[in-house]
Parts: sequence; structure tokens; C-alpha cells
Amino acid sequence: MRTALRLAVAPFENASLWLGASQIVTSMGLYLATIAAMYWSLHISYWLTLALAFPAGGFLVRTFIVQHDCGHGSFFSSASANNVTGTLCSIMTLVPYRSWRRQHSQHHANWNNLDRRESGADIYSSCLTVEEYRARSAWRRLLYRIPRHPALAHIVFPPLIFAILYRFPFDMPKSWVAERRSVLLTNLAILLWVLLLGLIFSFRSVLLVHLPVVAITTVVGVWLFSVQHRFETAHWLRKQNWTFQDASLKGTSYLKLPRLLQWLTGNIGFHHIHHLAPRVPNYRLEACYASNPLLREETPQTLKSSFRATRLILWDEARQQLVSFSDVRE
Repeated sequence: MRTALRLAVAPFENASLWLGASQIVTSMGLYLATIAAMYWSLHISYWLTLALAFPAGGFLVRTFIVQHDCGHGSFFSSASANNVTGTLCSIMTLVPYRSWRRQHSQHHANWNNLDRRESGADIYSSCLTVEEYRARSAWRRLLYRIPRHPALAHIVFPPLIFAILYRFPFDMPKSWVAERRSVLLTNLAILLWVLLLGLIFSFRSVLLVHLPVVAITTVVGVWLFSVQHRFETAHWLRKQNWTFQDASLKGTSYLKLPRLLQWLTGNIGFHHIHHLAPRVPNYRLEACYASNPLLREETPQTLKSSFRATRLILWDEARQQLVSFSDVRE
């Protein structure tokens, strides 16, 4: 099966200059155009500005998918074109390109490996087993549960992570010199961009326009990342049973979204294929999915099931499934 899957995805691991360039127009281009409309709308009604924040947030999510593909070296065939495009995207997404690229590669190498959880220490990329949770004191269980409450993890924290946490290289080894430097250079570029906009429109206008867009984009982005790795049929594996193929097909999902949302999220719903073959650019993921029955999920995630999945926090090794805190009997 491994050979068959490798043969199935190989034809789609080629970048297209035309498709990549057109996606830049429909992501970065439409985002900047909508932001311009938001500044214009401030003179009419702030309710109109807030209404425009939703399509702007969607276009910024799509821009992040471009940055994401550039980080995998799949968006363009040229490494330089990927790096330049990804760096430009990072000024808009607030995510330092080079440091995020290296950290994200660790996610792909170790996702859902119960014995390599130190490589994903945030609340979205780590998972206690039920036995580990029960072994903790009542106080430590409470400390574990509070930040993972859906209201905090999926609404309050995402804007703070992108706007504040990504401004510091505190979780990077000192040996990551280039990656740590990229955080500082990204911060400088963002600062210069904010100063320019503030001098043109006023700093109050900058806050009124960009804060709601950042909030919408980050909430949607973190939700996407979380539910495509935490879902009812997801599997976590011990090191001796972990394989790249199983981690991709059993530990990540196909999130079937309405057509518009699929477009805005850059086909990232075909996440099991992305993990299986990160070199497939997002604009070829749907065609890759349709090309071979081995890649098709019989029971894809839906919006309804994805919202339930946000409560799946602990791995029950006895039942071999993710469970919520309420499923665990003291």
C-alpha cells in the first residue's frame, strides 16, 4: 500500500508558476484590496468596517496557506521564490516565516507520536494520556484543563499567540540563529508597516481596521489546525508502532467544508494528503484526493463534527480513542 500511495501522489508534487501567481492575487491581492476598503469605510460606518473584516480575515487565512506551502517548498519550484513569497506573507500573517517553517517541520515529523510529544509542546500539539492525567494531583489536573477549555483555547488565546507570542523567540534553541533572527526581522518589518499606515491614516484607524481582522483570522486558523489533528477517529501511536503513513492517514483528517470555505482555506481540509505528501501544493490537493480511492475518506469531518472535536483532549490507550475531560471518571 505504501508504494501505491507514493505512486498516487507523485504526479501532483509539481508546482505551477501560473497557479501560484494566480493564488497570490486571490489571497494577498484580495486581502490588501479589502483592507483598503476597510480604511475607506471608516468614514462611512464602523459597522461596515467590521462587516468587511470577515472577508479580509478569510483572505488572510488564504494568505497564510500560501506562506505554509512556501515553508514546505511546494508553492513554487524555485526555493528563492518560495522564501521571498513566504517572507512577504509573514508581514501580513504576523507569523515569522523562517522560524515557523522549522518548527512546523518538527510537527510533521512527530505528530501523534506519544513518545515524541516534547516536539510539540503547545496545547494544540500535545496530548496527555488518560493514565497520565489521572496520575496528576487535583491541582495539576485543573491547571491542565483551564487553558484547554474551548472558549480559551479557541477564542481568547489565538489572537494573543499571533500578536504577542510570535514576537519572541523564547521557545527556540540558541543554535537556531537564523530562525531567531527571522523573528526580530519580521517584528521590524511589521513595525515599519504599522508606522507607515499610522502616518497615512492615523494609528487609531490602524487599530480599528486590523484588530478585528487579526482576531477573525487567528481564531479560524487555530481552529483549523486543531480539529484536523483532533477528531473522533484520530489515532495516537507509540514510537514502535508509529509510521509516517499511519500518522498521516490515521492522525490527520479530511475536513469537508462548503465550497467557499474550502477555497478561502486553500484546500487545507485535505489534511491527510498534505501530511502524507507535503510537497503537493494546496492548489493540487483536491485533484490528488479525487485521483485515487486509497486517498478518499469514507467518513470525512464536517463543520458539525469539527466543533464537537474541540473537546477531545486526552488519549485513552485502553479504548484507542481521543476523549474529553467529561469522559474520564475520577
